[in-house]
Amino acid sequence: MKRLAALSILALSIAPLSALAETHTFKGTIADAMCAKDPAKASMPDHAACARKCINGGEAPVLIVGSKVYKISNPKTVIAFAGKVVVLDGSLAEDTITVKSVKE
Repeated sequence: MKRLAALSILALSIAPLSALAETHTFKGTIADAMCAKDPAKASMPDHAACARKCINGGEAPVLIVGSKVYKISNPKTVIAFAGKVVVLDGSLAEDTITVKSVKE
């Protein structure tokens, strides 16, 4: 009986953690953090070359979805997509996405 109670408590304590790791899908533009201060400008197609240059120069990549800017916790996953519109799957914690997959 004690074992059943312990397993029940363990299962209930893990359940909220699994909700935090829920995967969401986002569609937006990979831009650099500095230029993303103006999301409308940074998500324009003519800004792509600037985003690639800045990200390759060390600026943090971000995802712009409309007027919302999300940080990327694992930036190496999106560097190759700098300046491009992508569909990104990942988990969201506040304003930061942990990328699980990304595609054009």
